[in-house]
Amino acid sequence: MPHALSGTTALTGLLLALTIACTDTSEPTRASPTSPASAAAAQDAGAPTLHEQHSGTTNRLQAISPVSGLVAWASGVGGTYTVTRNGGQTWRPGVVPGAEALQFRDVEAVSGQEAYLLSAGTGEDARIYHTVDGGRTWKLQFKNRDPAAFYDCFAFWTPDRGIVMADAVDGRFPVRRTVNGRFWPDIGDRLPAAQEGEAAFAASGTCVATQGNDRAWIATGGAEKARILATTDGGDSWRAYETPIVQGTPASGVFTVAFRDAQHGILAGGDLDHPDTRSRNVAVSSDGGKTWTLAANAPFPGAAYGLSYAAGHDQGPFNKRVVVTGPGGAAWSEDEGAAWTRLRGVRDYWAVAFANSEVGWLVGTEGRILKITF
Repeated sequence: MPHALSGTTALTGLLLALTIACTDTSEPTRASPTSPASAAAAQDAGAPTLHEQHSGTTNRLQAISPVSGLVAWASGVGGTYTVTRNGGQTWRPGVVPGAEALQFRDVEAVSGQEAYLLSAGTGEDARIYHTVDGGRTWKLQFKNRDPAAFYDCFAFWTPDRGIVMADAVDGRFPVRRTVNGRFWPDIGDRLPAAQEGEAAFAASGTCVATQGNDRAWIATGGAEKARILATTDGGDSWRAYETPIVQGTPASGVFTVAFRDAQHGILAGGDLDHPDTRSRNVAVSSDGGKTWTLAANAPFPGAAYGLSYAAGHDQGPFNKRVVVTGPGGAAWSEDEGAAWTRLRGVRDYWAVAFANSEVGWLVGTEGRILKITF
């Protein structure tokens, strides 16, 4: 049985219940004043400030991709995307024509005008769209034809080189890669064989991480071992490495992974079947993902859906600040997960990403967007 949040029957009812009719407005919406959560967080010494912003939609948002402190794109269910070009003071939402029933569980932004969207689902519901005019028009680049395949998340090295992860089908990952930003050939034969039931979690668009020109890591679960699949040559060859976090069931494993340089990374996950409990769900690596050591657990119940180094495109060896989030809460760490400080009053945010060492955003249910500033 494939695991939940990868388009399987286990959470179909939940996902449908969470899906709200999309709002598509022609006018941007403006940010609100500092939220109560921001005031609470400010009580903690050194804590970031938090500002609620208006996305222009009530649809669940599942992915966020900042380009800079001014430009960011978010995406979600109901064929929804929303973009800001002024740091979130206003967000302009939209719906991709013909994609109204799709769930855009990942977005990769290039600029204020260019972005890619990935819809997660089985069969032809799994698609990749591309815009170069700020969302006025979208080109369909890829439509899945395999009724058994489910695509979860993607990541890019450059604006025209990227990789998209898919759950295993008959012991094989139908992973795809683009080297020109237009075509996405299957490279699944280059990856290790899949375990029974092995898949990714399409929760926050962060089950794949890229770094530098050729390194990438894919996070998996739903099988006996929760693993990291790693490449150092742009996807030509891959190795599989085991992780120590909660695993062994269709609903458990690694949900999210990030690297701050070629060697140092962090991952998180959990077990969807136990949303009210805390488990060993965070681990770190200092050897490029070959070995993983348990860090402090995320300090909120349930699985961690997304995490990000608070560095964005300025990642480097000295920035160990991380923010982690999930439906049960959110937290930040100054020391790569050795200790966590909970963001009080913050719940139901599924994804987080940073533009730089100071500015990032969290996105979640009912169109929630929260700007986080260190």
